[in-house]
Amino acid sequence: MTTTPPTLRHAFTIVAEVAPPEVLEHRGDATLEYIPITGGRVTGELSGTVLPGGGDWCLVRADGVFRVEARYLIRTDAGDLVDVHNVGYLRHVAGDTGDWTAMRYFQSTPVFRTASPDLQHLTSTVFVGRAHAGPGATTVEVFEVLA
Repeated sequence: MTTTPPTLRHAFTIVAEVAPPEVLEHRGDATLEYIPITGGRVTGELSGTVLPGGGDWCLVRADGVFRVEARYLIRTDAGDLVDVHNVGYLRHVAGDTGDWTAMRYFQSTPVFRTASPDLQHLTSTVFVGRAHAGPGATTVEVFEVLA
């Protein structure tokens, strides 16, 4: 049997505005930071507003890898509420150097929950995210994994 990789289709873009990180805990050589999500916008086949009040719990490991776990809400332009739980890694690609803004590997697996009958496909589909972090916002390009 031949194995072929799945096809990805761009679904929407999330731009989450963020405040500066705050240290929550030191774990040996790692640091757990909390990055407040203060707002933002979603565009594409899902469109709406990122609601303030969410956050990203970011574990900065001793090896320079960032393990991110973000939790926030989207209010769609149609008025529906969507819960987002997005987990991933931010790190350098082999040979790269620089601070976290220069890290080119930022991949994630967003999972969505909603009561909206029109958005139930979000709750039964696998999505992957390719992100870019900047000082005031994180942008996540969300791709649907097709059969």
